[in-house]
Amino acid sequence: MSAQPTGALADVLRTWRDRTDPATVGMARNSPRRAPGLRREELALLAGISNEYVVRLEQGRARTPSVQVCAALARALHLSDDEQAHLFRLAGHAGDTALVPRQIPASVRRIVDQLDGHPVVVCDAMWDLLFWNPLYAALCGDPSTAGPRDRNTLLRHFTGRPTRVRHSPEEERAFEVSMVADLRATTGRYPRDPDLAALVAELRRVPRFAELWDTRLVTTHEQSHKLVVHPEVGEVDIDCDVLASQGTDLRVVVFTPRPGTDARSKLDLLGALGMQALGAQP
Repeated sequence: MSAQPTGALADVLRTWRDRTDPATVGMARNSPRRAPGLRREELALLAGISNEYVVRLEQGRARTPSVQVCAALARALHLSDDEQAHLFRLAGHAGDTALVPRQIPASVRRIVDQLDGHPVVVCDAMWDLLFWNPLYAALCGDPSTAGPRDRNTLLRHFTGRPTRVRHSPEEERAFEVSMVADLRATTGRYPRDPDLAALVAELRRVPRFAELWDTRLVTTHEQSHKLVVHPEVGEVDIDCDVLASQGTDLRVVVFTPRPGTDARSKLDLLGALGMQALGAQP
């Protein structure tokens, strides 16, 4: 992989940013714009990266973006499948089946759009958060305010990063066993992915993870129960179901209100008022 992005990458990022209608990505037109597209700072906010890094990418002065950054840019710019593949190729990440897939195809986006009314996230096989809808951000905190390391579910859990999610002791044990076994299965499919190897190495420094990792259990994480403690609406009782995306190894995680609770009404309230009115921070 080259150390610097090509001029083609810089050019295409500027073009895609300029053509993106701010209204389609949730950016209000509160002031006159010199150009019809997104401002650099708006793209940075949507992708969860710094404005300075966007400037350096568009000027060809930055190192090639990581796969996580490419996925975030593709999501923020609403790229088509072909455009995503082009972006990954220009960044030097395409064509290697040994790497964990991180492109979100249009078919998955269409499914996610149909799940409006439920918090939804899309993760890759490493459990890096690639996409989230506004209701998820309102419920659990806006991931765009967090760095890439804080968008990995396993790192957040095992290193004790702040979270609104609560488990009972039994639920926490089951969640940890299932997630670690799922990650081990991922290492079998992508044994040469350097980001995956680095993630496992970092997690193995945490005693609880290392203990579970050494059991060598292999399985697929499919569901869990969570109690989300929101600062304004209180406890929201949620079931989480993981839908596998065929051919992409993505995980579409759908949060549904637990039957017999008031979670549905609280989700409706969050959806009506939005994350800005009800706290965007995790």
